[in-house]
Amino acid sequence: MAAIENRMALPEEPSWDLYRTLLAVLEEGSLSGAARQLGMTQPTVGRQVEALERVLGVPLFTRSQLGLAPTDAARALRPHAEQLRAAAAALSRAVGGSADEVRGAVRITAAEVVGIEVLPPILASLRDAHPGLELELVLSDRVQNLLQREADIAVRMVQPTQDALVVRRVGRIGLGLHARADYLARRGTPATMADLDGHALIGFDTEAPFIRLMQADLPVHRGMFPLRTDSNLAQLAAIRAGFGIGFCQNALARRSGDVVRVLADHVALHLETCIVMHEDLRDVRRYRVVFDALVEGLSRHVDVT
Repeated sequence: MAAIENRMALPEEPSWDLYRTLLAVLEEGSLSGAARQLGMTQPTVGRQVEALERVLGVPLFTRSQLGLAPTDAARALRPHAEQLRAAAAALSRAVGGSADEVRGAVRITAAEVVGIEVLPPILASLRDAHPGLELELVLSDRVQNLLQREADIAVRMVQPTQDALVVRRVGRIGLGLHARADYLARRGTPATMADLDGHALIGFDTEAPFIRLMQADLPVHRGMFPLRTDSNLAQLAAIRAGFGIGFCQNALARRSGDVVRVLADHVALHLETCIVMHEDLRDVRRYRVVFDALVEGLSRHVDVT
């Protein structure tokens, strides 16, 4: 690793194009896949990888029966290449419109279930009002780093701790246990937590930080769930399909007429919801317009307290 850092400090700095090619090969696992992603020929991708290896003085890939296997050096470079890609995209977005115009690209990140179930009508109204906007939606439960400009604006279910961010608290999204009405008609409606025994429960697969926080108030563990998935969207789909009882946002359950809340007096969780952007963007009108639209739209979704 030290050898890589020393090489990268030399005057002959590899161009971003070489790092972009490296990242594509890492993501696709082959030269041909990287070529398709980048719109290049396979020989060109191979030459760029070889050029980067020459400048850095280290091998980046070895060939195996499964294709190209990244070396430790390539894996060490990957997060830095991802940061370069994010910075290049941010630069491109920054020149996409003037500070006074509502035109150009704005990159928004949100959790999967919010991005699919909540944001589309908000974004549709926003685009109708401002046809010059280009909206990039990144759905991930990973918290994108706004300081490194992986996104411009974020919808977050945790209070940000970083400085240099503009944060607007929207309110709290309520979570509860829900099931489809016909499932409860077949299996019975639980009146106490003990009544959940024997029900088909839908829950998490791995214990993420939010799960551990939830476990402080609720005695839940992985073995309780016949259906385990870390995707909140998949959990919601399973509830709507009548698989059993699971957690979902109260507002989304109310939207589905046949989904009923159970044990409301026993299980009531909340997610603090914030809209966040880098403070450098506050005076650029297109970012401010999108930020304000998200605040207004999500205010109608949360249980404001």
